[in-house]
Amino acid sequence: MKHISYLLMLFPFLIFGQIKEVKQDTTDYDYIIVAGDSIAKSAINLEEVILLNKLKFDSRADRKRYLILRRKTIKVYPYAKLAAERLQTMQKRMDGIERNSLKKVYAKRVQKYIEEEFSEELKKLTRTEGQILVKLIHRQTGQTAFDLIKELRSGWRAFWFNSTANLFDISLKREFNPEIEKEDYLIEDILQRNFQSGVLENQEPAIYFDFYALSNKWLSNKNKP
Repeated sequence: MKHISYLLMLFPFLIFGQIKEVKQDTTDYDYIIVAGDSIAKSAINLEEVILLNKLKFDSRADRKRYLILRRKTIKVYPYAKLAAERLQTMQKRMDGIERNSLKKVYAKRVQKYIEEEFSEELKKLTRTEGQILVKLIHRQTGQTAFDLIKELRSGWRAFWFNSTANLFDISLKREFNPEIEKEDYLIEDILQRNFQSGVLENQEPAIYFDFYALSNKWLSNKNKP
């Protein structure tokens, strides 16, 4: 998993107190005061919640495959999230540095930090976990692992790492496409369920998919004779 490790090297919750209604003489509205906020509000903005279908499997084997995919997805998602965060931070800092020599020095410092913190863990990933990670990096950054290496390093390094990855049945050019690949749809389903349960911390993806449309598509395909 050295090529995966190399890629990652490149890169307050609102607490509600007691809610009380405040009667206003001049209006017919009830207002809410939230702990820590001195301004009364007529409504509280809530995060959008996706209603998920109940899981159904045609066989015990399908259920087992889903559970294995869930375990692997939960394991590698934090690394994809980290890659997106590091890439965003690096690009912002790079934009503020004028001299190319200083940009290289900064990039090397970030790479060394990430390598020391996560390299040993990434080396323990299996082939399937590595491929899921490559897909999720595309989901979170909008770019394939191959293109990220090519952009931040050189085309030759991207070609070399992709060729090495292929020896382990991993392609750094793989994209995350739940509209076409059922496994990717299942990965998205796993992510949404674990975002809602709090097992994983949601990070907005760089590419958007209508999860309701995806679910309807795959469920209707399943029901076709």
